[in-house]
Amino acid sequence: MIYTFLIFLHIIVAALLITVILLQSGRGGGLAGSLGGGVSTAMFGGQGADKVMTRLTTGLAAAFMVLAILISIAGSPEVGQQDSVVRERAAQMETMPLQPLNQVDLPVSTSPLGLPIPLEEPASQTSVTDENTGE
Repeated sequence: MIYTFLIFLHIIVAALLITVILLQSGRGGGLAGSLGGGVSTAMFGGQGADKVMTRLTTGLAAAFMVLAILISIAGSPEVGQQDSVVRERAAQMETMPLQPLNQVDLPVSTSPLGLPIPLEEPASQTSVTDENTGE
């Protein structure tokens, strides 16, 4: 619940921060000049707009950073819940008794058609005929 609220608040602060930065008048007038930049000057006076926008940017930037830290703290799991899947599987493997290899049931190999594959004979028992000698 608190995590979701912090994420929502962080998105709002980020949108406000983007808007305030774009509305500041820079050397070239910035976006504020192209979108009717006289609005902030008319509201706060000539120098007052720059001071207010600078302070607002500073406050929003600080809020953005504090919210990012709070989100990382709220989103991190508890110390006891940090067990990984690999560690759980290793713990299961340690508790399983080992079986001798000759008692393990191995799967039967089959051909692609589902027929059992015949066992191969050792090379010493097979006879090779040579086509050239006819033997």
